[in-house]
Amino acid sequence: MNESRQLLIDLLNTASPTGFEVDGQRTWAKYVGEFSDEVDNDAYGNTWATLRPRGDTAHRLMIAAHADEIGMMVNHISDQGYIYVTRIGGSDRAVARARRVKIFGDKGQVPGVVGNTAIHLRDSKDEKAPEWHELFIDVGAANAGEVAELGIRVGHPMVIDEPVVQLANDRLVARAIDNRVSGYIVARVLEQLSTRRDELDALVFGVNAVQEEIGGNGARMVSYRLRPTVALVLDVTHATDSPGISHEKHGRVTLGGGPTVSHGTANHPLVVQRLVSVAERLGMHIQHEASSRSTGTDADDVFVSRSGVPSALVSIPLRYMHSTVELVSMHDVERCIELVTEFAAELKDGDSFVPQIGRRQA
Repeated sequence: MNESRQLLIDLLNTASPTGFEVDGQRTWAKYVGEFSDEVDNDAYGNTWATLRPRGDTAHRLMIAAHADEIGMMVNHISDQGYIYVTRIGGSDRAVARARRVKIFGDKGQVPGVVGNTAIHLRDSKDEKAPEWHELFIDVGAANAGEVAELGIRVGHPMVIDEPVVQLANDRLVARAIDNRVSGYIVARVLEQLSTRRDELDALVFGVNAVQEEIGGNGARMVSYRLRPTVALVLDVTHATDSPGISHEKHGRVTLGGGPTVSHGTANHPLVVQRLVSVAERLGMHIQHEASSRSTGTDADDVFVSRSGVPSALVSIPLRYMHSTVELVSMHDVERCIELVTEFAAELKDGDSFVPQIGRRQA
């Protein structure tokens, strides 16, 4: 496995639940620090790397992903030593039962399992997914005191413990591909741009933001701080080519069909058109998505920063989002790296994303 692909594996293997992203950010920062001019972070852990052009520039391009993942948190510890949980972000309780977990306590990682009463012992008539307060973690402790001795208390985060698996056709399965894959893309784009300084007119910020899964908090902070003049937000989107998904309701997005660009809401038409034009010049197939009210991503928080940032959302098709078996095509990932790299390399001082609407004379 090459060094850059290993970065993605390392990011996937480093848990970063929302609000607790520091370990993952250190992994990302170490990699981009090898070729960036600067790497910095703020108080909440938003982390960004900077590439400076050879001369002065008019554009400040921000290429942003989010570093956090869904998870669970210790909510209560019973006298018998069972740990009850609440969710972090949009975790799916339907896939949580009978899973291994890693709890991040005061004394390091503690393994556990989500309890699952045997099918022989439970009433399965009209059975539904358990509510969050019904899920419990077994760490092998006999009582609450033994749980405390392991360094676990209320408020400690945890993630489901699943390995990264390579499938056929260069497809990857893992927990938290949403959105480690986009942090990986940002790092690879910066790496490629660092070798093309003579072409670079824009000041480029590669950003790995925190707390997207609970509302884009990190993106708001870092956009205000970095003052981009144009932004590309990278995230995953639902691949709708697996069984049981209505294309009439959810649109058609195919795994392996290339990255998607979104239209509407936060997506600035001129930035989107530039992306489409770049893809055409590259002979690259891209897919299109409609956004009717909001994108549900950090783009919603970036584009309203200060007086408005011309922004566009570029997404990677993903099957089985917010589950333990998120599945992505690395073919789509590599295409996205190429598309975003060329967008950045072709951005020139004279490029404007302000529409010519007209001005009333006094």
